[in-house]
Amino acid sequence: MKDLHRPAGTLADSRDPVLLTPEDAGWAYTGLRVLRLEAGERRIVETGEFEAFVLPLAGACTVRVDGAVFELAGRDSVFTRVTDFAYVPRDAEVELSSAGGIEVALPMARCGRRLEAKYGPAEEVPVEVRGAGRATRQVTNFGTPGVWDHADKLNACELITPDGNWSSYPPHKHDEASECEVVNEEIYYFRIAGRDGITPDREGFGMHRTYTADGALDENVAVRDGDVFLVPHGYHGPCIAAPGYPMYYLNVLAGPAPQRSMAFCDDPAHAWVRAGWAEEPLDPRCPVTSHEGRLV
Repeated sequence: MKDLHRPAGTLADSRDPVLLTPEDAGWAYTGLRVLRLEAGERRIVETGEFEAFVLPLAGACTVRVDGAVFELAGRDSVFTRVTDFAYVPRDAEVELSSAGGIEVALPMARCGRRLEAKYGPAEEVPVEVRGAGRATRQVTNFGTPGVWDHADKLNACELITPDGNWSSYPPHKHDEASECEVVNEEIYYFRIAGRDGITPDREGFGMHRTYTADGALDENVAVRDGDVFLVPHGYHGPCIAAPGYPMYYLNVLAGPAPQRSMAFCDDPAHAWVRAGWAEEPLDPRCPVTSHEGRLV
């Protein structure tokens, strides 16, 4: 099995911090690119077999594709605002440009259908508070089924976990077709805030766990800003934000199911935890952000 934990700096270079294809991951559908453009720079991205979202992480940009032009207002940091985004189809030439510079993620999925390019306004992105107590976290459902249905295979969402809290909990899996789950390959792309709670910094850290019931896979890793973790199969969770260091991650999922779905099964050993959330208060630090900006 290929290494599942890919620390920042091992995935590409400073200009393209992440360049992860399905072949790199050892699977068939899901990929991720993270690009950095300097002020005034233009870049051409050929999508090939992949559909993708253009998701600003820090900064604003202009997206030109198939004769359409989308102005993405973006954000200062993943910890400051819910961003607008664009969907770009397979077999497209995409021009990205930025007057002030940008760091941008392109979650992507190998797909069969070619759809038209489309803009996603930040004000239409639902923000969900999930869990309770120490498991309270924000889920930003910008590219999930039922919210964004303009995609063939690609699913994506963002999570913000306040420092000291747990997310992706109870542990869950989606590696077989059953009454409660579908098969999806999943990427976790982490950003960890530094001491100000806003600016990503590798000083901070969090924890991530992925495992199988039989113990054949049992990964418990410290993750830092810019790291990637691959989930080919098995239960995954929790993701834990260390005290003092809020955690963000971008989830990218795709798989062979004919219809997009993010259905999963909880680990039966820990599923009972959900029942107690109804009686626990939410962490008042959530939601952290909205399309209007930072809330806490």
